[in-house]
This record gives sequence, C-alpha cells and structure tokens, in this order.
Amino acid sequence: MILVINAGSSSLKVSLFQTDLHCVADGMITEIGGAGTLAVNGAKTPVTSIDHADALTQIQAAFQHIGHDSTQIAAAAHRVVHGGTQCTTPARITLQVLRAIADCVPLAPLHNPVNLSGIHAVAASAPDLPQYASFDTAFHATNPDVATRYAIPAAQAAQGIRRYGFHGLSYANMVADFGTALPARLLAFHLGNGASLCAIKEGQSVATSMGYSPLSGLTMGTRSGDIDGAAVLRIARALGIDGTDHLLNKQSGLMALAGDNNMKALLERDDADARFAVAHFCYWAARHAGSAIVAMGGLDAVAFTGGIGENAAPVRDRIMAHLACFGDTPVHVIAADEEKQIARDALGLIAKGR
Repeated sequence: MILVINAGSSSLKVSLFQTDLHCVADGMITEIGGAGTLAVNGAKTPVTSIDHADALTQIQAAFQHIGHDSTQIAAAAHRVVHGGTQCTTPARITLQVLRAIADCVPLAPLHNPVNLSGIHAVAASAPDLPQYASFDTAFHATNPDVATRYAIPAAQAAQGIRRYGFHGLSYANMVADFGTALPARLLAFHLGNGASLCAIKEGQSVATSMGYSPLSGLTMGTRSGDIDGAAVLRIARALGIDGTDHLLNKQSGLMALAGDNNMKALLERDDADARFAVAHFCYWAARHAGSAIVAMGGLDAVAFTGGIGENAAPVRDRIMAHLACFGDTPVHVIAADEEKQIARDALGLIAKGR
C-alpha cells in the first residue's frame, strides 16, 4: 500500500491507499506541538504530539490498531506545495530532490518547510522506505511562457517572480477521472475557501488564474483575488508588509464582503451583504473564465470540483448563467481527491521502476 502524507504547519494528514487506489484509512492530527485531536476514519481522540515525526508515529499506531500494519506499506508519497521550475513532474525523493524542494522555500515559506518535515519524519521512522513527491505547481508547468511571464525586468524574473499556479493535484485528478472521455477544451474550476480555475487543453494546463502565489485570481474565502499592485503598495504604507499580507490573505474575499467565508451560510442568508458576496464570487469566476477560454481557443465542457464546486449548485448555476454567451456547454461535477492523485503518481513511478 501507499502511505500518502500531507503535512501542514500544525497538522498532519495521512491516508493509506491500496494499489487499486482504494483508500482504506484516513488519519489526521491537529495542533502539532500541543494538545490536539487525532481523527482516524472519522473517530476522534484528544492527543498531544511533539512534532510531525511524533504525529506520524501516532497515526501509524492508530492504523495498526484497526488492522493496517506498517509492513504492508511499500512507499510513502508526499504533497509538496511548490516545485518551482525544477520539480515539474512527480519524483522519487533523492538528495537532489530534497535540495530542490528546499530551494523553493522562498517561494512557499509557510508550506515547503513543513512538507520537508513530513519527509524527514518518514525517513526517521522508516529509513529504507522509498518516498515520492507530487508538486501542487507541477500540473501548470505546461503553461507557455507568454502565460507565465510577468512584464517586469529580467532581473526580477530571474529571481523566480512569475506565474506558477496551484491546485495542480486537484486538476490532475480531474483529468485522470475523465479518462478517455476528457473534453478537448475543458474549463475547470476548483472552488473552495481557496478558489482557482484552469484552462485544460488536450489534458494539459495552458492557463490558470493563480499566479506567483495563491492570492491572485478569483474572489476566495479570505483572499482578495486580483488587486492592483498600486493598491497593495498603498495598503502596505499604512499597515506594513506583514499587516498587508494578513489583510489580503486572511481578512479579504467573502470574509471582507459579508463577514463570513462559509459559502453555505452565505447562500442561506437573506441580506444585501451576503447576496453581494455571492454575486462577487460568481461574477469574478466567470470574468476569469473568459480569459481561460481565450487561452484554449474555445470551450467544450466545464467541470467543477472543491467544496463549493461540488456542493453549491446555486453557485455553479450562476457561474454558468454568466457563461451562457458561449453556448450550451456540458457541465460536470468531479469529486476533489488530491490524496488519490498523489498515490496515483507514486504508483506510476513505481511501475516504471523509478
């Protein structure tokens, strides 16, 4: 089986997949470094964990308690948020890959270090276990230069300031889910607290709404989405860099417009702020969709995934109403499953002997 690991700053999520990509166990520990919760297949227990290695040991012990022994595990596979321009495909973790992930820490300072913590935790507990990495940015490596280059001087571009895109594992899973029925020109929406879209042409990303960071693009739960750089500079003069970062990433989006980033709650409310926030979310999703359709040279189908994309039919309907000018387009709803894609990536590499 494949042990899939998604390390957060203070949490660790672990899933166990059989080789047929059936998930047999899910475990998560929150509040690493203090008193948190261990959840295994929905059953919750209060726990205290020292670090990610300790959290991994506790989850594996819980898996063993329900009948999944660690000797059954053939490999560990990790979600790594940022692969930069070096890591553009899934890879077996070597010293060179570890260095590449570390090189991308300036691009994802909150995420890549904890992703490395997960890798080191496995290495400490099972040093001979093969490990693999899937990169959330990698699916968008097929974007052409004209889509990724900001119109800024070469010196800044050389520092890695360019569009990368995110939610790549979700989009890759969507493509795999379609299989041979994949539309030639697919407009894909990943809508959740973080929201993005992707233009998928012949199975490859040719444009996406997120850029250098996950901040840009669509209106999101607590992120502003696109905002003029001069406006950011003005806010920064008043609040400083850290204050502006917090405002744009944690206090903006639906939260700023309606005081709540829960789309279900907003759809149930009947007040002007909630209605405006939902309208804003749908309008800007459709505005960015027009750009993606141009990048693909047309549109054959639309697919939604993510918590909002899968569960909020009124949001899907409003976005599609905005896109009615492109004709009667088939709409698909695909279950988001990044962990399944990570397991699929690792199994693919193992099958190739890598």
